Amino acid sequence: MNLVTELKEGLLISWGAIRANKMRSVLTTLGIVIGILTVTLMGTAIEGLNKAFLNSVSFIGADVLYVSRFDWMIHSHEEWLKAQKRRPVTLAQSDALERQLTMAKAVAPTVQNGDKIQYKKRHSDSVSITGTTDQFLVTSGLTLASGRFMSPTEVEGGRPVCVIGSQVATNLFLREDPVGNKVTIGGRTFEVVGVLEKQGSFLDSSIDNQAIVPLKQFTTFMWSYPDYEVQVKIKEIAQLEDAKEELRSVMRKVRHLAPNEPDDFAINQQDQILGMFHRVAGTIAAIGLFITGLSLFVGGIGIMNIMFVSVAERTREIGVRKAIGAKRRTILVQFLIEAASICLLGGLIGMAFAWPLTLLMRKIMPATMSPIIVAIALLVSLITGVLSGFFPAWRAARMNPVDALRNE
Repeated sequence: MNLVTELKEGLLISWGAIRANKMRSVLTTLGIVIGILTVTLMGTAIEGLNKAFLNSVSFIGADVLYVSRFDWMIHSHEEWLKAQKRRPVTLAQSDALERQLTMAKAVAPTVQNGDKIQYKKRHSDSVSITGTTDQFLVTSGLTLASGRFMSPTEVEGGRPVCVIGSQVATNLFLREDPVGNKVTIGGRTFEVVGVLEKQGSFLDSSIDNQAIVPLKQFTTFMWSYPDYEVQVKIKEIAQLEDAKEELRSVMRKVRHLAPNEPDDFAINQQDQILGMFHRVAGTIAAIGLFITGLSLFVGGIGIMNIMFVSVAERTREIGVRKAIGAKRRTILVQFLIEAASICLLGGLIGMAFAWPLTLLMRKIMPATMSPIIVAIALLVSLITGVLSGFFPAWRAARMNPVDALRNE
């Protein structure tokens, strides 16, 4: 008897045994259903959060370096106090970077503050106001939904113009075109020359609730001596590390640091946030999957227990099959298929419940049930069945046919 025939015969006998004990099979499957359901929902939640975070962090740009006084990833109060004592990054240093960097495509000094924007009787609160230059359009990777960005002439002359985010445009302008209209920021009147494409949010903060104004306007009427952050977009992503070293070297020179002095500035990049997120997400995923995996373990113990009962009940059947020539492998395969079938059935039922629950989860949080998660869930249920059924199947395969036939 070849292996294919054994598998076919084992499958038929296994399904016959499952149908003959429907209630027991259903109760046994219940533990696997709960286990697969919880593991699947955890997987969909984690994958959804990963995708949502990666989409939101993409605006930072993998090919952009951010020079500032503070490191994005300060891990202790002592580090924060040390960074607080550093000298601010100045506009003169940003200008020096623009002149001396050879691997930079664009350099944009930026400063930010929060304020209210008003148009007639409507207003948008807690808007992030960014003062910068025309190069910001390149370094930030922003795209415009309508209008245009600030021109070099407007930036150089400090003209009262602004570019607003989509959320600000929605809050202020109901049926009117924002471009060409005048809004009030911090008591000053600005002409709207452009509206940004909708970008979404980052860490629960809307990126669309912003306005961009010429740097001279910002420093004249909002914050005279700000602490700058300089965005440096690299020409080639393959040269990122070399460009980072060049940036560090030029910054040390313009800040007049001696060779033995440490950097008194930080060069931040997207990888720092991604690294932190992956560490946190990995820990949460490990804990979550461990907890949900316990239900699978309990379900597996239930399968093993029922399979031992099944072997005991069918001892005489095993004896008859072995007496007429069935090999140990045949008996082993038969009971392994039965255990795997019960678990796979439980996995399919669990997936059937997981799909509508995932749709409900999407209303309160990002959740994605991808084909990979479905395949992994079914594979896990199959492996659980094989592992749970192995010892009962091994016991059945090793039975002495004479002793088995004596069993009543």
